[in-house]
Formats: sequence, structure tokens, C-alpha cells
Amino acid sequence: MKSPFTGGDTELKKESRVLEYRKDPFEILYHYYQCVDSGEQFTTTEIDTLNVNQVHNKYREKYGIPFTDEIRDIREKYGLSATKMSEVLGLGVNVYRNYEAGEMPSVATGRLIRLAQVPDEFSRLLEMSRNALEPAEYERVKKKLDSVRHGPGKMEELTQKLLFGHTLPTIYTGYRVPDLKRIGSMIRFFAARNMPFTTALNKLMFYADFCHFKAFGHSISGISYKALPKGPVPENYGSIYDYAVKHDFVKVEEKAFKDFVGDQFFTDNPVADEDLPFSESELRILHQVSEKFKNKNTRQIVDISHEEPAWKDNVDDYGRISFEYGFDLKNF
Repeated sequence: MKSPFTGGDTELKKESRVLEYRKDPFEILYHYYQCVDSGEQFTTTEIDTLNVNQVHNKYREKYGIPFTDEIRDIREKYGLSATKMSEVLGLGVNVYRNYEAGEMPSVATGRLIRLAQVPDEFSRLLEMSRNALEPAEYERVKKKLDSVRHGPGKMEELTQKLLFGHTLPTIYTGYRVPDLKRIGSMIRFFAARNMPFTTALNKLMFYADFCHFKAFGHSISGISYKALPKGPVPENYGSIYDYAVKHDFVKVEEKAFKDFVGDQFFTDNPVADEDLPFSESELRILHQVSEKFKNKNTRQIVDISHEEPAWKDNVDDYGRISFEYGFDLKNF
């Protein structure tokens, strides 16, 4: 990045600042560039977005307002279009679509959407708005709702709770809710390109999530991480990887070494980028992480992860790692 003032060098800086949103003050790690020659400060569109995302994350967390991916997932869970979801909730025609695109709901509307996430609450809303839907569509949504409450959807929800426990996004999930398809696809991505052993896969997942948070203010997977002696790892990673194998995202093979046996992940059916459930920015980060570690063995990857403050500051008590450490990554 060259300085717009002198054409010379710049430095990316960050410092604690308080920014106000809807009359609420929020302390964030504010990012900006500083011209080396003149000392002038400036930002870019990308940096502005990161700073704003940090504020919005804290506002949503404080007031229980769903994040954009949650808002989309709630609607898709019941098989409704954005327009019809607006009708069920009593909102304007395009309002729900705007929320999915990033517009911030009011606190009251945000909590209404959060309530709709609960099948029993959504059932009540659906009954109250029955006359707003065509009879055939009402029956279709009712059938979908029954599946969520009692069928395969219920089993998926129970699996999610068993693996992750938490239900709301926080700084320890990178302000995302864990999504099993997304997580399985991340594991498949690295299995296809890196064929990692378990310990290396833990680090690839960590770097992908924390790098994306560093650049955009939210993680990819919604997984929480802990610091263990061999580096940062996803919480409950054994069960998460078992799920990925059981549901055919990846395969695993035991490889015998001189002193131990290791599990190596691979896949016979890699998926093209355009068929993966990731945004452009998420795919870019996944490729960067994959390429950085492609020619490194597990021991080298572990050593690199041990340079990170995220690991150093939390390993003594096997602590959960805040995603704010993403801003302090040393190797990306």
C-alpha cells in the first residue's frame, strides 16, 4: 500500500478506539494506515468494512440480533422465500431480504427473527399469518416445519448441540454459528489439497478461521478453538472429524510410523470451488492457507502455530481462544 499523500511507504496500524453505533459506544481494535513520511492516517474500503463489522458484531451480540447467515439459515430451514418470510413475520415485502444482505434490524425485529428460529415459536407465527399464504404453500411449509420438529431436521439440530453446545455467536466463535455442512466442506477442502494428519488439520482449520476473522471480522466455520500442547485445535475436534467421515465429506486412513499411528484425511471426490458453500473471500483464505502449508510436514506446521500469541497466551490453562487474536497472527 502506497501513501496517497506522498506516494511513499505506509504501515498498517491498529489501536483501541470507541466508535458509536445507534447511540451505543463500542470499543474495537480500530485499523488504519499511516504514511511513513508524513504521519497522515487514512483507511481503505476494506479497512472501513473491517472496522464497521467489528462494531456491528458487538451490537448484534449485545442485543441478541441474529447475524446475516443466521437470518438466511432460519428462513431456509422452513423452506420459505425471503418475501414469504417477511409476510409470516409481518414485515415489509423486501425487508427480510435486506436483512440477509446485511442491513441491521431493529432490536425488536432482531429478537422476533431470533424467536422464529425456535420451531414451536415459528409454528405460532405461521398460524397467525396463515391467511397471508396460499393454502398449498401453507401446507408445504407446515410439512417442512414438522420435519424440523420431529424428522431429520430435529436429528441435525441435536447433533449440532451435541458437537458445539452453544447456540449464539460470540467472539469465541468468530461471530458465526457453527454449520455442519460448512465445516464438513472445510475439512473436505483441506483433505483434497493437503491430505493432512489430524494434528495438521487442526492447524489448517485454525488458520483459515482466524485469517478470515483478521481480514473481515468473522470466521468461516463458527467453531471455537482451544490451546493445547501441540497448538490450537477446534473444540471437540475428534467428534467433528468423526461426523465428517460418517457423512462422507472425507475418508480417513491409519498410517503406521516408527513410534505411532496417525490418521490421514483424504477424499476420492473433491468438489469444485463453485460447488462449495463458501463466499469468494472465504475461498480465497482457504486457498491461501492450503498453499502456505502444502509442502510442510506436521511437525513444521505445529512449530509455526507455536509462534502465535493465540497459542502462547492460552496454552498454560488449555484456554479457549478469543478470535481477537486473529488480529495478532504472526504468520499471515
